[in-house]
Amino acid sequence: MAPPPVSTSLERTYRYLRIGVAGAVVVIFTAVGVAAASVGWLTSVSDYYYTSARDAVVGALVAVALALVALSGRGAERFLLDAAAVLAPLIAVVPTTVVPGSIPGIEVSCEGRCFPRAYEADAATGVTTYLIVGALTVLVALLLVAVRQTSLASIAASLVFTVAVLVAVALTWSLARDLFLEQGHFVVTVAFFGLFATVAIRNAFPRREAPPPPVFRAIYTAIAVGLALLLVLYVVLLPQSDTTGVPVVLITEAAALVLFFAFWVVQGIEKWRDSDPRLAPASTGPAHTP
Repeated sequence: MAPPPVSTSLERTYRYLRIGVAGAVVVIFTAVGVAAASVGWLTSVSDYYYTSARDAVVGALVAVALALVALSGRGAERFLLDAAAVLAPLIAVVPTTVVPGSIPGIEVSCEGRCFPRAYEADAATGVTTYLIVGALTVLVALLLVAVRQTSLASIAASLVFTVAVLVAVALTWSLARDLFLEQGHFVVTVAFFGLFATVAIRNAFPRREAPPPPVFRAIYTAIAVGLALLLVLYVVLLPQSDTTGVPVVLITEAAALVLFFAFWVVQGIEKWRDSDPRLAPASTGPAHTP
């Protein structure tokens, strides 16, 4: 039997990062499945924040954020993945609104969807931590620019987006907390998967690199179109999730996660032997930073 091909540490690192991101989706589905055994099928995947699945789901989303920063590459895709990495922790720490009576043990005093006030302290801890760590990340990035470990031009768009999100979160949390708690999770989730639909299209039709083989181009395009359609369904169906009797939002969110998983599996296969999978620093700077 022939020995396996020799791989470099760089190749293995990016292979394992992609596998890790896909694995994070498996963690989320597993945690939701285990929790569903005791609380049943809820109206959405996000509702499982209020169950025993919470720790696993939050941890998986934070891990995804770190992996996206490492995988973000350069140019427009760098910005898109960095932006997704900025948003992923917010999906984790800002819980969704719930429908009265939809989650065992969770009580809300409203007729439609609203935020459980008993969890406001948890959200406050998560948001405050997010803002502090986010600010430290920006400072570290600027420090790396100052010591010439990366160029400001190569990370400028990501820095501007990060600062804008941090400022927006800080202002809405301080001045319009009720609005933040009622709409924050929804807005960030839509933005996150919208960014990934764009990433999938850019992988299908790259500008700087050679186009992928036709089969991969077709799959990337299908993933992008699927995510776009699911986002429309999510926006339309969420307000009606308590009236249909069918967990349509749960199904929509699960489908979006499946496409997210599929993207990383497909890219992992396509780039398996690529020692520099569009992750080398641009000529304007010698290293990558978040």
